[in-house]
Amino acid sequence: MAKRVLIVDDNELMIEVMTYILLGNGYEVAALSRIHEIFKIIKACRPDLVILDIADKSMDGRELCRLIKLNRATKNLRVIVCSENEEMEPLTSQKGAPDDVLHKPFGMNSLIRKVELQLAA
Repeated sequence: MAKRVLIVDDNELMIEVMTYILLGNGYEVAALSRIHEIFKIIKACRPDLVILDIADKSMDGRELCRLIKLNRATKNLRVIVCSENEEMEPLTSQKGAPDDVLHKPFGMNSLIRKVELQLAA
């Protein structure tokens, strides 16, 4: 059974690119451009991994990641955050932190490697 990945990004082009790459590598993909629906979508599609953009217009992605990680129902869900900020790595050791960081711009191989690593954990 294919692993499910939920992409959360307010940039439709980024969603399209990541979806294309992940589908081509055998993953099931769900996408969401409105952060306020994330817990409803997580409950409905039961993803194995969430790829979350940090720079969302409606909410700071770090805060959303923290909400996912500190929520009893979603605390074990693997989360990769996407960021243009190289300073994100130290945040992965804090409570409610993402499991990994994908730095923008990223290549196809980098995305797949990060996804494989998190889904193997």
